[in-house]
Amino acid sequence: MEMRAFRKTVSGSLSWEPLISGIGPVETAFSLTSRLERGRSGLQGVLTFGIAGAYHRTGGDGADMLDICLASEEILADMGICYSCGIEHFSAPELGVRNRFSLDQKLLQDAANLLALKGITFHQGRFLTVSCVSGTRKRGDMLADRFDGLCENMEGAAVARVCQAFRLPCLEIRCISNFVEDRDTGRWQLKEACTKVGATAALVAGHLMETQNP
Repeated sequence: MEMRAFRKTVSGSLSWEPLISGIGPVETAFSLTSRLERGRSGLQGVLTFGIAGAYHRTGGDGADMLDICLASEEILADMGICYSCGIEHFSAPELGVRNRFSLDQKLLQDAANLLALKGITFHQGRFLTVSCVSGTRKRGDMLADRFDGLCENMEGAAVARVCQAFRLPCLEIRCISNFVEDRDTGRWQLKEACTKVGATAALVAGHLMETQNP
């Protein structure tokens, strides 16, 4: 659904290649790695976009329904040891576990500048990637507090990790389709969020191509 909205909005002259990753970190890592192993000639970076669930945050600095969010960092939030009251990441150095990934800061700033110029409300912060979406407010609050997360998704950290390995810059854009709370799909706005994030990603993609390829 996100890609359909992107296709409708993106400029016909823009050089881009679509890739639908599938749901979850495993499918995403597999599909993106498979594509990049076939060759990366002409590829300048990866723009990943989709929907996300917003965490309830104190202080009024959280994202609202249908807000656009830009990732400054991605965390594999539920990789580790799961307890009834929380999640503990593996900490032993010999395990070599990597669960934090920074995204390209220049692309992030360029996208933020464009959205501000266009008057598009957006938030910028840490995204959490999970294998199981949070179906309760309690779990969402725990993850948000533990990692200072802005929103959660199921693919972002996988994209960031693969891009890091292939030394490609990566930008992630999400639109809030629901709040992370006791599950009530009747309150979600999936269609609207997919349409908005696809159109926003197309806008940003066009801008980045123009500014980086004058």
